[in-house]
Amino acid sequence: MFLKDNNSGDLVEVLNVAALIDPNSKTINGRFHAGEEMPDAQDFAKVNMSFPSGEALPQCWINPDYKR
Repeated sequence: MFLKDNNSGDLVEVLNVAALIDPNSKTINGRFHAGEEMPDAQDFAKVNMSFPSGEALPQCWINPDYKR
């Protein structure tokens, strides 16, 4: 799955989808998809991520106190 890093505008490949949908996890592990070489994985703050379309991540993925 790919998300957009709002700080750089580059795509990030999400390496752990379980952490992405876990509202208690503040970061996700991923790597940038820009340039010719595959960079090393790093942690990204979920609050700085969005879908490639620019749409924000669902609150139930970010906020552990979110009520449906």
